[in-house]
Amino acid sequence: MKKNLLNSILDLEKEYEKKEIPNINVGDTVRVGLKIVEGKTERIQYYEGVVIGLKNSSIKKTILVRRIFQGFGMERIFAVHSPLITSIEIKRSAKVRRAKLYYLRKLSGKATRLKSKN
Repeated sequence: MKKNLLNSILDLEKEYEKKEIPNINVGDTVRVGLKIVEGKTERIQYYEGVVIGLKNSSIKKTILVRRIFQGFGMERIFAVHSPLITSIEIKRSAKVRRAKLYYLRKLSGKATRLKSKN
């Protein structure tokens, strides 16, 4: 009984899984296109920042993106397979030695720069 239920859940998740997702890693600078609905109109709002956290769990995959806006650090979690995400572009990849880059929260200015991959 439990195996049948688990298989049916996995089959249902495969229906909604996006196929054209780039290989996102921690340290990448990404540009996420998010569909915003305001009344009857729809528009795409872009959010660009550094991926500081990543959770991989099939359809529940999320990325934590940090950006600096007017001197304040803003973080936002995106569900990668959400129908509201229209596009994800990788702008730059960085060489990092940590799985989570939470230490960037304490840094500011030039100290937040990451070394790019060769």
